[in-house]
Amino acid sequence: MIKLSVGSESIDTQAAWQAARLAEAGRLRHVTRMWPRRGDELLDGGSIYWVIKGVVTSRQRILGFDEVIGEDGIRRCGIVLDPQLFHTIPQPRRPFQGWRYLPPGDAPRDAGKYVAGQETLPNDLRNKLAEIGVL
Repeated sequence: MIKLSVGSESIDTQAAWQAARLAEAGRLRHVTRMWPRRGDELLDGGSIYWVIKGVVTSRQRILGFDEVIGEDGIRRCGIVLDPQLFHTIPQPRRPFQGWRYLPPGDAPRDAGKYVAGQETLPNDLRNKLAEIGVL
């Protein structure tokens, strides 16, 4: 699955936002309006790949799905995520709404575990290095 990480400037800001949500709720989940029809496939080792500023930069394993009833009474899907983020080889993506299924062959490779506070390359530099094949 691929999804925009709206409001994130980098994997660091994404991780900080998620850490705050994890501390509040005791587990991490992303709430979305639609339920995946291919949920069983996603639970069999699937991940969500996050697009930050037009580039796939991270991924997280999907652990499950919860029903979430909003204040408006509408049933939504809570995608339960493993808190561990992974860097990915940067991969440009055009804007889209919602989420999409990502065929395994199209998914970017991992580039190591994300560790909070560990120095990382600036996004622009990571993207340029990926473009020339260094990453």
